[in-house]
Amino acid sequence: MTKQELENRLIDFAASIILLTITFEKNYAGNHLLGQITRSSTSPALNYGEAQSAESKKDFIHKMGICLKELRETFVCLKIIEKANLSTDHERLTRAKTEANQLISIFVSSIKTSKNNP
Repeated sequence: MTKQELENRLIDFAASIILLTITFEKNYAGNHLLGQITRSSTSPALNYGEAQSAESKKDFIHKMGICLKELRETFVCLKIIEKANLSTDHERLTRAKTEANQLISIFVSSIKTSKNNP
């Protein structure tokens, strides 16, 4: 996967989460998680762009780590949303969880590779 393909995938993921939030229950918990997951799901695309302009290998690994943390946060939010039945779109929710998990794997692998390469 190229850098551009991964960036596009992160952008698509963020957009899919935004579309998912439209289906959330309109109550305190739904509104709270709507804001939280919107921030955490859009952050990886933005931080990945920053990582591409990293000033050093250490800076690159740090920014990629931020992406990974935000993806993990999004994944946990998705699980909470599912358990609390805060979304009516179960299909989109399942796809989002699958994509989050795949993106997490990509970032874990990328960080590991970057750390191991001189």
